[in-house]
Amino acid sequence: MEQFFSYGTLRSKEIQMRVLNKILTGTPDHLISYKLKDLKIEEEFGMADYHVAIASENPADSIKGTVFKISNDDLAKIDLFESNAYKRVQVTLKSGIVAWIYIENK
Repeated sequence: MEQFFSYGTLRSKEIQMRVLNKILTGTPDHLISYKLKDLKIEEEFGMADYHVAIASENPADSIKGTVFKISNDDLAKIDLFESNAYKRVQVTLKSGIVAWIYIENK
């Protein structure tokens, strides 16, 4: 099992059903020393507004989200779902849990 931290669309039960064909159960957590940046992504029907996590030099910055336990197969499905504007990296959350997140792909 893997730990996955979501601060955006993958917290939605509707998106979870569409991507993973199941509803995940998670725990609230925080990503410290990161902040959200606005991001426009071209989708099938035009541009859509999203957010992307970026590192911050300010340790007071944090992102609220949810940490989920998921399978490697689920992680692969999420990789396919995420835009190439994002890249997956491992971080340590406020709770001490090491989890995968998607950050800005520079």
